[in-house]
Amino acid sequence: MKTYAYVRVSSTDQHEDRQLHAMQELNIPQSNIYIDKQSGKDFDRPNYQKLIRRLKSGDLLYVQCIKRLGRNYAEIENEWRKLTKEKGVDVVVLNMPILDTRQHRDLLGTFIADIVLKILSFCAHNERDDIRRNQAEGIKAAKARGVTFGRPVKKPPANFGEVVRRWERGEILTKEAVSLTGLTESTFYRRYREYKATLKS
Repeated sequence: MKTYAYVRVSSTDQHEDRQLHAMQELNIPQSNIYIDKQSGKDFDRPNYQKLIRRLKSGDLLYVQCIKRLGRNYAEIENEWRKLTKEKGVDVVVLNMPILDTRQHRDLLGTFIADIVLKILSFCAHNERDDIRRNQAEGIKAAKARGVTFGRPVKKPPANFGEVVRRWERGEILTKEAVSLTGLTESTFYRRYREYKATLKS
């Protein structure tokens, strides 16, 4: 049996020191500690995939907490079954002792682990819904206060009409018209369409 650890932080500016310290206290060889600095939205992470290829039946895998394994609990359930059932690996979640497959290897232990994972999945789903709802309410309240979102609209300059007339007569090229208005080419055409629509109305 070999012992491994998986450590994950969500981005390169986050530090994995606390997780590493916990694994080193378990005397896990440094070469058996796999680290990813990547989102946990799925399991398509380079070092996690290397770890999976290396794990054999009877090996032991430690993670600090279930969120370090991943954040998509539907996928975590599938991954948990792949590790424990298909590969025959024991998994220990340090901050949740009930998720320790070395304990209660019988049907009851499997049942308890399944329930815990489903509860975590439910909580994570509700948390995501709450975040989205709070964001939507925050945006709605901000708009009511007059806050605008996205890039500020760049208005055409005072000389826009004159530049357009010269451009339409062929006196200047598009590149020069764009330069004279201080707009990008795509914005120039957008403002031109708006300008023509205003003249027709």
